[in-house]
Amino acid sequence: MADLPGYICPRDGRSSAVAELAWRCPDCGSPWDLAFTAAGVDHETLPARVLSLWRYAEALPLADPMISFGEGRTPLVPITGRVSVKLDFLMPTLSFKDRGAVMLLEAARRAEPERVIADSSGNAGTAVAAYAARAGLPCAIFVPAATSAKKVEQVRAHGAEVMIIDGDREATARAAKQAADRPGTFYASHVYNPYFLHGTKTYAYEIWEDLGRRLPEVIVVPAGNGTLVLGVALAVAELVDHGLIDRTPPIVAVQAEAVSPLARAHAEGLAEVSPGYATSAETITEGIAIAEPARSAQILAAIHNSGGDIVTVTDSEVRAAQRDLAGRGFYVEATAAACWAAVRHAEAEPDDRLGWALLRERELVVPLCGAGLKTGLA
Repeated sequence: MADLPGYICPRDGRSSAVAELAWRCPDCGSPWDLAFTAAGVDHETLPARVLSLWRYAEALPLADPMISFGEGRTPLVPITGRVSVKLDFLMPTLSFKDRGAVMLLEAARRAEPERVIADSSGNAGTAVAAYAARAGLPCAIFVPAATSAKKVEQVRAHGAEVMIIDGDREATARAAKQAADRPGTFYASHVYNPYFLHGTKTYAYEIWEDLGRRLPEVIVVPAGNGTLVLGVALAVAELVDHGLIDRTPPIVAVQAEAVSPLARAHAEGLAEVSPGYATSAETITEGIAIAEPARSAQILAAIHNSGGDIVTVTDSEVRAAQRDLAGRGFYVEATAAACWAAVRHAEAEPDDRLGWALLRERELVVPLCGAGLKTGLA
């Protein structure tokens, strides 16, 4: 499959073809990176291109998709003098995860597996289920027992089998990994598979285009498994490498206070989150409640190298932010309100730590990642 870039291990350099269906490096267990180098986007021709994320063809590892729903190109809407929101909840399955899922399932379609599986707290699962249906691939989605009933309903509506796991997000991931080792199985993991990250990076490409070929002073994103953090970091590096921007904006990641292993590791100067370092706790921000993110070393490095920081917000702050957004006309789920909660906290509290100062003083774009219809108000 010459048109399907293969995997490469960032730790030991081992490579693997996508069709081999190895979901991680068999030597060290690391998540894969992609053996792909993006070309510079020809911004002069962008106005005439397709109105989807596929308009950034030079930067994408796949061309000529057969399963696209027209995802991407979501609106960027100012809400204060220095803050805009990007409406990624207006995607086909109502979350930003469509950006990665379309890339991931297009790769799966070309690899021709017998089945696709994924694990998710909801949004990634619904996206994978929808795109698997479009690709004509049998699909099973593993979800924690506490997953929103509306998200489970959506997964089933797309024809996927739902495997409900009696446990937290980590228990669900362990169950899916066991199933992923079955022959003929493509593990459509938004964490382990790098095709997903090359889809989420289009979030930053769209902001760059909409702001007149520049990025905001600070990029703020929610962080659980870190797929949006790493997608943004990929895009920024590519834009800098090709001379399309001249600076790297700091990334401020937002975690739930109840489940914040990345924030703790960053504050302590650690290079990664070790197994057992953090414990799970209940939070309304189910989409970022990840106690042991598999790509923690890459996430922490991306934030550190950008000159950014990690901040945390409480459930009560997220509830207030979700209702504030609804009062402004944006009906989003709790996880999608986490970054707005952080901005509100920064403006209300006299805290001069780096992350809070960046959120209080600089131009920002806040991602609204998932629709409120999936969960209702927290």
